[in-house]
Amino acid sequence: MSNKVLKSLKVLFIEDEDLIRNKIVSSLEYIVGEVIAASNGIEALEKLQHFTPDLIITDLEMPKMNGADFIHEVRKKDKDTCIIVVTAYTSEKYLLQLIDMHIEKYILKPITLEKLISALEDCQKRFSNSTNLKRTLPDDYTYDWNQKILLHKDEMITLTKKEILFLELLFKNIDSVTSFEELQEVVWQDSVMTDNALRSLIRNLRKKLPKDFIINLSGIGYKVA
Repeated sequence: MSNKVLKSLKVLFIEDEDLIRNKIVSSLEYIVGEVIAASNGIEALEKLQHFTPDLIITDLEMPKMNGADFIHEVRKKDKDTCIIVVTAYTSEKYLLQLIDMHIEKYILKPITLEKLISALEDCQKRFSNSTNLKRTLPDDYTYDWNQKILLHKDEMITLTKKEILFLELLFKNIDSVTSFEELQEVVWQDSVMTDNALRSLIRNLRKKLPKDFIINLSGIGYKVA
């Protein structure tokens, strides 16, 4: 994605460590159109009264108001703004609790320029392509990205948290193959992805989706039809 496209983004970056915050803000100023910084959740909420970002990047562990509480406050009024979480934690239990808050992506510390640009590009695609917000599938199925729900002819189909992570990863890799390595990192995270666990997840998810929607490329990974 060209730098010109990313230059359209307005970003709110939240990090309590001065050195990290100043370094990332300095990098972002060369990449995006506008960046505002805050050192904790309370300060960030104050910034949001006068600044409307396309993207919020926030640390989780911060004084006064942590990232999770800040996101909870934001989502009371705003379900659409793309939010990326920066964290040193990889615990599945710790991260999956944020799914209901409609998090776009996690960046594991330390933050590198490569990770940062990748996250920006993901959010720019979501921001500029409305089909990512409500994706139409074959046979009258629809996936609502904001609400994290799968619909079939307006009837809601319940998805587990791992199924949500798996399905959204397939959508993000719509033009490529989702590898086993990506599934381990994004869906299972610090748990072990066994063959039986993967097969069970795929089998259950296929029952909820259009026929032959998930394609298995033997020894490589998965993609959508």
